[in-house]
Amino acid sequence: MPLTSPDRPPDPVRQLSLFGAEAADPSVADLAGLLAGPGEVSRMGGTARLSIVLDAAWRVHVLVAELSRRGIAATWEATPDGRHLVRTSYASTLAPLALAWLRDPPTAGEVKRPPAGFHLNGRRLRLWVAAAGTADPPGFLLRLGAADEHCREPAGAALAAVGLPAVLLDAQAGGPAYRITGRRRLARLADLIGDRPPAAPAADWPAAP
Repeated sequence: MPLTSPDRPPDPVRQLSLFGAEAADPSVADLAGLLAGPGEVSRMGGTARLSIVLDAAWRVHVLVAELSRRGIAATWEATPDGRHLVRTSYASTLAPLALAWLRDPPTAGEVKRPPAGFHLNGRRLRLWVAAAGTADPPGFLLRLGAADEHCREPAGAALAAVGLPAVLLDAQAGGPAYRITGRRRLARLADLIGDRPPAAPAADWPAAP
């Protein structure tokens, strides 16, 4: 599948948000946005690998390009249920992410949970939207990992801290996901994550009203 760049140059007239996706250079730390959603991280020795299952091909284009911008190579493959698995190689550059997000509970293997002080910014939110954001008129959904119960409360608090208080939906209501509603909050989300990648359908990317 041919890959295209997820970004176009920002509008020079538009004022950049202090916490927006364009306010700083991309970094590996931004991948915490994928882990706030359904992304997974695993470690092996002094290295780690990130993987995420996506529901649409356009998300593959965007995320592989975003990973490349951070110096991380990734591959993808189709899953038996018609989705797409994006996975990086094991790399030492991802080890700090795994160290921060993986914990060993008393009775099972490692569990993903946000580290103390976890926060969101435009770059992290952009990756979360690209991986698992979807329009849910009149609002917008940010999907969570199905079994990531330890991530839900910290993710909600981090959304609220950047001006995006959201409602947590359970599986019966179409979740697990956070739903953002309201004209001002949706405009805030659009401002934070920046311009729509060319590969993303307009209906699936938040836009300022």
